[in-house]
Amino acid sequence: MEIVAEFQKLTIAIDGPAGSGKSTAAKRVAELLGYDYIDTGAMYRTVGLAALSAGARLDDASRVEQIARQAQIELRWSDGRTRVWLDGREVSEEIRRAEAAQAASVVSTVPGVRTILVRRQKEFAARGGVVMEGRDIGTVVLPQADLKIFLTASPEVRARRRADEMAGRGEAVDYEQMKEEVVERDRRDTERAASPLAAAEHAVIVDSTAMDAEEVARLIVLLAREKERRIGKEKPTFSA
Repeated sequence: MEIVAEFQKLTIAIDGPAGSGKSTAAKRVAELLGYDYIDTGAMYRTVGLAALSAGARLDDASRVEQIARQAQIELRWSDGRTRVWLDGREVSEEIRRAEAAQAASVVSTVPGVRTILVRRQKEFAARGGVVMEGRDIGTVVLPQADLKIFLTASPEVRARRRADEMAGRGEAVDYEQMKEEVVERDRRDTERAASPLAAAEHAVIVDSTAMDAEEVARLIVLLAREKERRIGKEKPTFSA
């Protein structure tokens, strides 16, 4: 009989404001660790897109909640990219547009929408070996996550990152307007009644203002490896 050492895979929660680099970091961390990446922001963007497509008023909580409940959202993580389907139609590119991002920020304040999507996110994470990022992962979705990260950066740097991202997709960008939108989104996210943006208890605060994406990702991987060692995740399995 042979004893084989096997490490139980962690659940990693990465939270932070818009433009902090959490999506890029989470994808790279998942790649380095061999984990699945769950893009919760894409889920809210998809609901926002569905609401816009249906011609619904974003401040009509009842209607938006109904849309979220009926929406069939599928995420697939492969080759370093999240692909998203809404009711059987791929919307991977559409949800990355500015209007979808702003709609996501509004619909995410609807308690019923959050309840629906949080339930789905918990189901995704139940198997372990998951890196999940968003704005309330460590506080609401995965409060028992093995490792919690709160990733932030200055508003100016975050606005520049978002502007560069949009410019890379060929979209027209006004940096000053983007900075105003980042500040306004921060206000909405931190002041909303349902799951406001905040660092979770025991979260490691990482300021990425002066760090590039690879540095951030590798720091989180080091923290994950240390977490494995510190909490004794190693367990023996047996084979004949």
